[in-house]
This record gives sequence, structure tokens and C-alpha cells, in this order.
Amino acid sequence: MEDVMQKKKPIQSVNPTSNEVQKEYTPMPDQKVEELLRKADGTYKEWRQTSYKERATLLREIGSLMRERKEELGRLCSISMGKILKESIDEVMLCASILDYYADYGEEFLQDEPVTTPIGRAFISYEPIGVILSIQPWNFPYYQVIRSAAPHIMAGNTYVLKHASVVFPCAEAIEQLFKDAGAPEGLFTNLFISGKKANECITNKYIKGITFTGSEEAGESIAATAGKVVKKTVLELGGSDPLIILEDADLDKAVELAAMERLSNAGQVCTSPKRIIVMESVAKEFTDKAKAIYENIKIGDPLDEDTQLGPVSSLKALETILKQVEDTVKEGATLVYGGEKLNSPGAFMKPAILMDIKPGMVAYSEEIFGPVLCIYPVKDIQEAIKIANDTKYGLGASILTKDEEKGIEIARQIESGMVFINNVTTSSPELPFGGTKNSGYGRELAKEGIKEFVNHKLIRISSLEAMY
Repeated sequence: MEDVMQKKKPIQSVNPTSNEVQKEYTPMPDQKVEELLRKADGTYKEWRQTSYKERATLLREIGSLMRERKEELGRLCSISMGKILKESIDEVMLCASILDYYADYGEEFLQDEPVTTPIGRAFISYEPIGVILSIQPWNFPYYQVIRSAAPHIMAGNTYVLKHASVVFPCAEAIEQLFKDAGAPEGLFTNLFISGKKANECITNKYIKGITFTGSEEAGESIAATAGKVVKKTVLELGGSDPLIILEDADLDKAVELAAMERLSNAGQVCTSPKRIIVMESVAKEFTDKAKAIYENIKIGDPLDEDTQLGPVSSLKALETILKQVEDTVKEGATLVYGGEKLNSPGAFMKPAILMDIKPGMVAYSEEIFGPVLCIYPVKDIQEAIKIANDTKYGLGASILTKDEEKGIEIARQIESGMVFINNVTTSSPELPFGGTKNSGYGRELAKEGIKEFVNHKLIRISSLEAMY
């Protein structure tokens, strides 16, 4: 009886600005989920036969619709998870560029690739594999979905999404875009279910691959379940990205970049520079300038065009961030500024600045997914590299310096999937995105992303006469 009641409990999308329920969803029963997966598999058998031109036309139309509806989609994103409106609209526009990118280059990326062989000839044929299950978080409601849906659909697969419950309204909007663009039923499908049920779907016979972005713990569970049934996974499990600032860097620009980037999306970005590594000679000046910036930040309604920092995604998320800050301070770190909840029903906080963070402290070893600037003064470059690599994560990293060759030399020593010199880690359609170590494996975007869920089939042709 308890299980039956649990199934009837609605899934809520809560506006973090007001802490009010935005919309409720009845979890799909198992029978409905099975029906949708069967439909996605049936659509795959037809979609894989379509031409690249047909697929590209669909992607371009979806991109066009996203541009037309950028304001509407942006507002929905801001209301659902708290991102300031300008950033929400920028996210929509990035998605449109990703759709156009794969429409333009998808066919080229998937062309047969010749293999040099001494006898006869051979090539690799890149062919779709079926229904891809995508399990995505709330921090980029559109981008997290489109960056995987665009390439995999272009490759001839179909796509089933289990989005984070707080952004189910955004998931609905994406599926509507596909419908309005003329996509066949079953090409893009939402599953309004719990995370536990999504994990159970991995073993379903219709699912052929799983792409996941989220927590390390959830990623481990998904990989374990998929491994038991021999299914391919791509995992992006967050990070604790270092930003190394060399002495020759422009300090004012470095401070502004680091401080403001930690406020982008309220600090809820996997590739946000979470550990600022700065030379001891300028550490105090850097910290004072960062504090001055945070003291003047406008915090408020994400729909207000003057707002620079909106709420984090939920009160639960806010509690986690504040506790991480509190625990780190108890362990001996210095709270330079902020780190407290604002007097509001929403999930608002003053951005925090932490210093004197040592190994073993919470902020040193855990990813803080919120507007918290952690500053690490170091004596020299070697100490900077040591601290940068002293983490279980390895998603992105950044280096600020006027000496590009020195930057490249340091970049080669950083244990991460991506390193950006003279910029923070950003996303663009042509740049492969992904990490190493506990940040996961596999790549999204670029040529590498479209080849994650295709069969790399070898076809070899020899002379029949040569066999005798």
C-alpha cells in the first residue's frame, strides 16, 4: 500500500525565487513508460533510414524556433531554476547554435573513414544504435539536453529524456519544439518519472545507450547498472576546476573574471572556476578587490534586468552550500565575506569568499555548487600545479597569463579534460566537452560527441581470388 501511495505522490516544480510550486506532475506509470520506450524504438527503425539532409532540416527548424521563442523559453528557465534572464536567453541561443552546427557538419563527421590495410580495402562505417536514454540536471535546462540530443538524433538515434523534476516545464517546452518543427512522434520523448525509475529504465531492452550529467554518486550507480547489461554510457559528473593566475596577468581583469564567473548561474556550473590559485605576492590585493565586487552585487529577482545574482536552485541546495561554508570555517578557514542566507522566502544568499583552505577541509575536497569564491595563495607555479591536481575531479581548468607558451606548458601538466588559457572554461559547439578522473568519461559536442553513440563498424573488402 505504501508503494502505491508513493507512486501517486506528485512531482513538483518549485520556483526558487518565491519557493512556490510552479507545476505538479503525476509520475508516469510503468505501463506508460514501456509504451513510450517501445514507440521510441519503433521510430528509431524508421529514423535511421532518413537522409542526413532530412535530419539537418529538422535540427535547423528547431534552432529557428528556439531563436523565435528565446524570451518565452528564457523566462521559463529563470522561473524554474533561478537563472537570471539574460543568462537564460544566452543559453537558448547557444542551443540554437549547437543545432545549426550539427545540421551543418553532422554528415561530414559521419562519413565512412578509410582504413589503410596491405590487402584489399577497408573502412569504418558510423551507424546509429537505437534509443538513447538521457538523464540530465537542472542547472542548464536546455543546453544539457540539446548538446546531446542534437548530435545523437543527427546520427540517426532517437532520444528519451528524464530531466530534473524542478525543470520539467523546460523539458515540456523542448518536446513541444520538436513537435512544432515536424519531428516524428517518438524521436524526442520526455519521461516524467523519479530518478530511481530512470535508473530502472537502463536495463530496458529498448535502451541502447545512456548519457548522464549529475552527481558523482548517481553516475556511479548508473555506470554500474549499465555495465551489468553491457550498455555504453557517457558521464559528466561535475568538477572542482582550478583557475591559475600567474603574476604577469592583469590583476584587475583577473579579479573581475574570477569573481563574476563564480556568480554566473549562481555558481551552479560544473566548469565554474571553484578554486582560484593566485600568487602570494598579489593574494591580498586580489582578495580585497574581489570583496569590493561582492559588496556591490545586486541580488534579486532573476527576471529583473538589473539583477546580477539570482537564487540558487532550491532551499535544499542553499542549505547544502551554506553548510559546506560553515563546516569549512569550523575547520579553520577564513570567511572573508558573505556566506549567509538572505531574509527571503526564496533560495537567496550573499556570495561568499573563503581563504586559508587546507587539505582535509570540506571546501578543499568537495565541489561547492554555488556562489562561493575559494582563494588559494601559492609561492610558485609548481605549487599552483600541485594544488590544481590535488582533487579527485578533472573536468576543466583555466590559466591567466600574458605568456601563452608558458600557459601551454602549464596546461599540459594539469589533469583535466579541458584547459582554457586566458579565459574560463566555456562551451561552444566545435569544442569537445568532457573530463577525466571522477569527473566522468566520454565527450559531448564537436566531432567527438556525435561518435559516442554510433557503431564504429569495420567493413573490409578482399579479393575472392586472393583466398585461393
